[in-house]
Amino acid sequence: MMLTRRLALAALAAAAAAPALAQSPKLKVAAIYTVPVEQQWVSRIDKALKAAVARGEIEYVFSENVSNADYERVMRGYAEKGHQLILGESFAVEAAARKVAKDYPKVSFLMGSSGKPQAPNFGVFDNYIQEPAYLTGMIAGGMTKSNKIGMVGGFPIPEVNRLMNAFMAGAKEVNPKVEFMVSFINSWFDPPKAKEAAFAMIDKGADVMYAERFGVSDAAKERKVLAIGNVIDTQDKYPETVVASALWNMEPTVDMAIKAVKAGSFKADDYGVYSTMKHKGSELAPLGSFASRVPADLVAKVKAKEAAIREGKFSVKVDDGQPKPSAK
Repeated sequence: MMLTRRLALAALAAAAAAPALAQSPKLKVAAIYTVPVEQQWVSRIDKALKAAVARGEIEYVFSENVSNADYERVMRGYAEKGHQLILGESFAVEAAARKVAKDYPKVSFLMGSSGKPQAPNFGVFDNYIQEPAYLTGMIAGGMTKSNKIGMVGGFPIPEVNRLMNAFMAGAKEVNPKVEFMVSFINSWFDPPKAKEAAFAMIDKGADVMYAERFGVSDAAKERKVLAIGNVIDTQDKYPETVVASALWNMEPTVDMAIKAVKAGSFKADDYGVYSTMKHKGSELAPLGSFASRVPADLVAKVKAKEAAIREGKFSVKVDDGQPKPSAK
């Protein structure tokens, strides 16, 4: 009787413990975006985090369109609610973001930033996709007939400048005669303003547009000139306009951060390297609807350069200086 009772108690204890063992707690992750979540740059962070949700690794919430003045409050709110990993873009709010990180040393922060990591818990990342940007520049340089390329950027900060400079270098490699018009709209999300800036360049003879911001491809489509995409591939929306795009894949960066936080080994590191082609953090989008319209010899040059980059035989220079226009 005593043995039977002991076995029954043991069975009840095992049954009670089973759910706890089966349900390992998911990592609580939050993201703070200063622009709409569909904006190119932050959409890549969102995509990578949603992939982790689909795998059952994390719980994920986010705030979008957060003003610079409200950023610190939102950041503190997530830290107070027990989120273990907080991501975002702190370019315009560096001081506030770093202050919050100091106040919550047990929370891991991974922020898009032009600055350095801050021990012990403030890691940084950036879109180091200058390699595919160089390749799209080669395509643009080979496709222009007027030898004039227009470039519209958000702000002249390192994460924008390095992609523009790489693009320009790639274009120059295949077409030394090419000239560039460069302007910045001083906004991360203002499609109408970007569109107007693009129209002005097209009116001056640009027949290929570098679409660093939303709105540029719309102008190119209306004026029937070509466009080069950045960060995301929008060719499905502009099949007769967007020739190629440099893609940013945030999955390697996000996955490394999640793994480190779960292991209790997250450090104030620079995660920028995980955006390179070597780590599958970036790539040249398929030519798709332009596959038969880009000259075969140009495709061959681009593929050869892409292979050289992947094999470590060619290195794309990281130039964070503000790009200068060359066209009159």
